[in-house]
Amino acid sequence: MTSPTSSSTPGQRRVVVLGSTGSIGVQALAVVAAAPERFRITALAAGGSDPALLARQAVATGAEHVAVADERALPALREHLAGAAGAAGRPGWAPELHAGPDAATELAGLPADVVLNGITGSVGLAPTLAALAAAAPGGAAEGALLALANKESLVVGGPLVLAAADRAGGMGRAVVPVDSEHSAIAQCLRGGRAEEVRRLVLTASGGPFRGWSRERLEGVSREQALAHPNFAMGPVISTNSATLVNKGLEVIEAHLLFGVPMERVDVVVHPQQVVHSMVEFCDGATLAQASPPSMLIPVALGLGWPDRVPHAGPGCDWTSAQTWEFLPLDDVAFPAVRLARQVGAAGGTAPAVFNAANEECVEGFLAGSTRFTSIVDTVARVVEESASAPDVASGTTAQELSLDDVLAAERWARARAREVLGASGRSAR
Repeated sequence: MTSPTSSSTPGQRRVVVLGSTGSIGVQALAVVAAAPERFRITALAAGGSDPALLARQAVATGAEHVAVADERALPALREHLAGAAGAAGRPGWAPELHAGPDAATELAGLPADVVLNGITGSVGLAPTLAALAAAAPGGAAEGALLALANKESLVVGGPLVLAAADRAGGMGRAVVPVDSEHSAIAQCLRGGRAEEVRRLVLTASGGPFRGWSRERLEGVSREQALAHPNFAMGPVISTNSATLVNKGLEVIEAHLLFGVPMERVDVVVHPQQVVHSMVEFCDGATLAQASPPSMLIPVALGLGWPDRVPHAGPGCDWTSAQTWEFLPLDDVAFPAVRLARQVGAAGGTAPAVFNAANEECVEGFLAGSTRFTSIVDTVARVVEESASAPDVASGTTAQELSLDDVLAAERWARARAREVLGASGRSAR
């Protein structure tokens, strides 16, 4: 990579990366490092669990702003920044530091050409809204792109995000999906007009338990759930992939991103994960996007949209024999997708309840306090009870729903999920 500079050269895009020390963030920085003539990192945000890596990233990119959500990580970050800058021959160099739960949101609103939101979980909602507000006419980053890898912010804040996106230029203009499945759909949609789309088809690996029965899943261990067959991901995303909650969230996201009714968003199991998703058109033609399992291509496309970044990732080897499988989804063993369709159709705060309850249940499972199958069972119970809960709003538009409504629904769902998990744990003893 070329030496970091404090200003962009003609043709460079200024990039803010939220979640820079996570899998998406690390790959985004690799894309930028390979194409310095096209991109320049101006700000980095991370949770704070790895201040040494964040410091190295900041020095390597010359980021002007660096943020950590955990204020306790600030002293270590300063120490590592000083060491990394000295090792790079730049003693005394330091970016402007931000710390606290709102730090990523502050960075999302800075002047930029692209904000990549790679944060995990619904805490990504506020940065998403801040990035879209900055991208709207008159904002600090008017005309900027939001490269969205944080599916939870769209799922839990659907009406709010859609309204903010409309003010910033609309879905497909202000918001570019980075999830491999939604990136694939966005690419395939270039092959036809919106009114010609019959259905969207999301592919799923099936996770580590593809073909398992509900009974066999009862005894799944933490280690088994984290062993994804194709990708190395964090524990939360790996668990969500094992339960197929992740695919349920993606169904809701596809519905919102592309404006296709929920009943026309399908899921098919494709263990090889070479075909990342498909679009079926009204004449019966299906377009598919294929590439080896890797996030480099969708990350690069999110940063460069609508242009492709040459040599961003590996292509398929068409000279070797290979077989691709496509299998139906087992809704009995893996009911998460069916449940997600229900909450997505309900709209309002139902998806926020679904996601928040799941986050609590996954935390319980990873801590060893609940069974694998109890994750979705508990989420389903909390979702059902939320329909009559007095503290949960039910509006379906941005005018009927506020950010406070979403946050209140999340708080209720988390508390209720903990109660249900605690009761089931006591009864098991």
